[in-house]
Amino acid sequence: ITDYGTIMGLCAEDYIPVFADTEPGSPNMSASTIEPLITDRTRAILCVHKTGLFCDMDPINELGRKHSLFVYEDTCQAVMGRYKGRLAGTLAQAGGFSFDPEKTLGSDTGGCVVTDDDELAERMRFIGHSRGARMKPHFGRLHTERGYAYRMPACTAAITLGQMEIIDEQVAHIDKLVRYLTQLLGDIPGIIPLAIPDYVTTYSAWMTGFSIDPAAFRVDAEEFAAQVAEGGIPGTGLGKYYLMPAACTFLHEQSANKEYPFSMPPASREYHYSGDNCPTAQEFLATFIRWSSICAKYQPEHCELAADIVREVADRNRA
Repeated sequence: ITDYGTIMGLCAEDYIPVFADTEPGSPNMSASTIEPLITDRTRAILCVHKTGLFCDMDPINELGRKHSLFVYEDTCQAVMGRYKGRLAGTLAQAGGFSFDPEKTLGSDTGGCVVTDDDELAERMRFIGHSRGARMKPHFGRLHTERGYAYRMPACTAAITLGQMEIIDEQVAHIDKLVRYLTQLLGDIPGIIPLAIPDYVTTYSAWMTGFSIDPAAFRVDAEEFAAQVAEGGIPGTGLGKYYLMPAACTFLHEQSANKEYPFSMPPASREYHYSGDNCPTAQEFLATFIRWSSICAKYQPEHCELAADIVREVADRNRA
């Protein structure tokens, strides 16, 4: 369960994505859902901290070491969150952040990657900033690898740096808000808020949501979400499109037609892409309702207003 941006880079470099299922009741995968998919062709594990909730990273890192795999965090929705007291993006060998304007640390565009591996950092600069070019004496630039110019605009960087002065305070406030909102939603019969595991010591919730018990209501999740939006919570809706093996129809077409890189070689086996690849995730998204981003300007009374809207819709539609 993620956004297309998570796999875009993989597909651009002709890697073949294999999607792990999620844990029941969670938008995140785990070591136990990843390990059955590991083969001799697997090279990396890419973890997504969906909605700002962390994957349980210690077992995943242990799995990576066991199979000699690179472990990478997609931390775009978890900026400055903490797992067992450790910052998002520092839990694996590298972590990527988004500075998209709607994110918690939003500016205009761009993002960054953090790592404590100096060699890896230099290679990322070489490929991502220097266009894969090295200087040859008496000649000039030699482009020894395919590279890019993904440098962030200076104005965007300035906006982002300015926000760094207040981001810790904002995230601490968001953490308190979302925990309070989770408590309020949990008191509504038929409403199942996202569970916050104990290892999430700071929940930097970019967005949140809840699931409904289908047996408790006369309407399905789509209609329930529409009524919540009409009641005053903008951005409320379903997130079925976050199920990447179902949403990325080009992967299905490429693999079915044996187009590169699904031709053999380089692929060593057949791949199939549909929602059935991840049945637990598909079931979760069928009743999960996402709503607008958690704003640092919100106060506890806004959480109470939101919970009141959900309660009103729930009471109006009880089976």
